[in-house]
Amino acid sequence: MRILGIDPGSTVTGYGVIEGRISALAHRAHGTLRFPKNQPQHERLASIYQAVTQWVEDNEPDSAAVEKIFVSANPRSALTLGQARGAALAALGNAGVPVFEYAPQALKRSVTGNGAASKRQVQGMVRRLLQLETTPAADAADALALALCHAQSGTLAALGVDPAGAGAGSGRRGRRGAGRGGGRSRGRGDVVVRRLR
Repeated sequence: MRILGIDPGSTVTGYGVIEGRISALAHRAHGTLRFPKNQPQHERLASIYQAVTQWVEDNEPDSAAVEKIFVSANPRSALTLGQARGAALAALGNAGVPVFEYAPQALKRSVTGNGAASKRQVQGMVRRLLQLETTPAADAADALALALCHAQSGTLAALGVDPAGAGAGSGRRGRRGAGRGGGRSRGRGDVVVRRLR
């Protein structure tokens, strides 16, 4: 299996890809999409859509894991995050990739055993679990943790255990099926989005 994890955000969007069996999961790629401070929101959303589409083309995932929106004390922040998630979900749906959503507490618990773990703890455990040479950026680490969370939930489902009890969200499937190809492994890195012309 190959899983694409996405941590959407209007300032930074992280992604991570893992593959293999639950007993032997391996890192394939990860990185972040960063936006100029004064870039208009509609351009950021277009960039998220384009980036997710490219990540799917490059990695041909069997499924995707996306962080669920959380209740924020700031309505404006919640709206902005919801728009970023919408752009990512639309790209995945257009590509026909099945989508599963997980709460922030679920992804933290999946890699650290603690649903209230700090971002630094998540980064450290993701690096250790996937045997990365360097610690990934926080948003990329969250995306890799989402992928790991989904891999574990899939194993629970195969054993007859309700994944919802482990924090899994409901799956969404696009209009086309997506298969896994034999593409070469991609490196990791940051993507800085320039202003659209």
